[in-house]
Amino acid sequence: MAVAVVTGAGQGIGRAVALRLSAAGHRVALVGRDAAKLDAVASELPGEAMTVPADLTAPDAADRVFGAVEAEWGPVGVLVANAGTGLAAPLAETSDEQWQAMLDVNLTAPFRCIRRAVPGMVAQRWGRVVVIASVVAKRGERQVAAYSASKHGVLGLVRAAADELARTGVTVNAVCPGYVDTPMTDATVATMGERLGKDADEARALLARRQPIGRLIDPDEVAAAVLACVDNAAITGQGINVDGGAVQS
Repeated sequence: MAVAVVTGAGQGIGRAVALRLSAAGHRVALVGRDAAKLDAVASELPGEAMTVPADLTAPDAADRVFGAVEAEWGPVGVLVANAGTGLAAPLAETSDEQWQAMLDVNLTAPFRCIRRAVPGMVAQRWGRVVVIASVVAKRGERQVAAYSASKHGVLGLVRAAADELARTGVTVNAVCPGYVDTPMTDATVATMGERLGKDADEARALLARRQPIGRLIDPDEVAAAVLACVDNAAITGQGINVDGGAVQS
């Protein structure tokens, strides 16, 4: 079994992925900004875990994270780049600072982590990179121009990296969820409710109805798709939708 790094591991999708990887026998390094949340997730894992608190928007963070994991456990074989952030705002009201924040967290940080992970994976002739993107990596959607652009960018990064590494034993994929029942979606619900004059339950129901299955995605359903990418060497360069049928591609 491999050494796995999961970013944004303190809650939501990251927590679900960490639980799945640990149950499958991987040693899991949990990365995120909130040390207390990482410790709480680590205590839930059935297997060996370590926590590496870090703000991945810092230019040297990826080097520090991977250095810490390698010093403790050796080469990293699995990277799940899950850390991300969202923004809902009209295009004309999106500031330069908001635009840059979306790119820093959702595109530049995964790029730095992948860049740092790849040499060790290639040296082992085995590696798995999975980026948590979004269905808006594949379509535009109103009110989320900056977020959508950052996710389109990271899907392009995944596809280019997969092609470059296809003969090395390293696979690179994205999982593209719809609206998932996570704290990040809670923030989206609050923003929607304020903008539309609806309470939280009404706003959440609106998000659920955007998906043909009529409900939010469970984080473990996203984690299951991540594990499929880890387990199958023939899946690479893909953006796998976990969205209840919202984007048929």
